[in-house]
Amino acid sequence: MASFFAIIIGVLITAGVFLLLSRSLVRMVLGLAFTGYGVNLTILTVAGLEQFSPPLLTLPGPHVDPLPQALILTAIVIGFATTALVLTVALRAYQVAGHEDVEALGDSLARESLEDVDRADPEHQGPDQPDWEDSGVVEVRP
Repeated sequence: MASFFAIIIGVLITAGVFLLLSRSLVRMVLGLAFTGYGVNLTILTVAGLEQFSPPLLTLPGPHVDPLPQALILTAIVIGFATTALVLTVALRAYQVAGHEDVEALGDSLARESLEDVDRADPEHQGPDQPDWEDSGVVEVRP
C-alpha cells in the first residue's frame, strides 16, 4: 500500500513540477495544485497507513495519529483558497495583457502606451486606467 502511494506521490510531484516550469499561467496554477496534493499524500503516508486503525480514541484497537489528518484538511482548505486567488489574478492579467504567456507578460505590462495591446476583454481597462474613469464619476478631493 505504501509503495502504491509512493508511485502516486511521484507522479503528482513530477507532473506538478513539469507544469510549474511552463510559460502558461493556468498550467502553473495546476502545477501548484498538483504539487500541493503530492505533499498532502506524502504527509498522510509518512504518518502511517493502517487499514483498520481508526483515528478516534473512543474506538478500540491501535490508533492512528489524527494530527496529520487535521493538517491535511487545513492544507486542502488553504490550497483551494490559494488556487482561487491565483486563478483570479491570472484571469485579470489575461484581461489586461491579452495573453497568458508569463515571459511576455512583464513586457506588455511595462509598456508606456497601452494603445497597441490587444485586449481579451476591451471593456475592462488596465490597472492604470480604472473602470470608473469612463462612467462619469467625479473624484472628490478634500
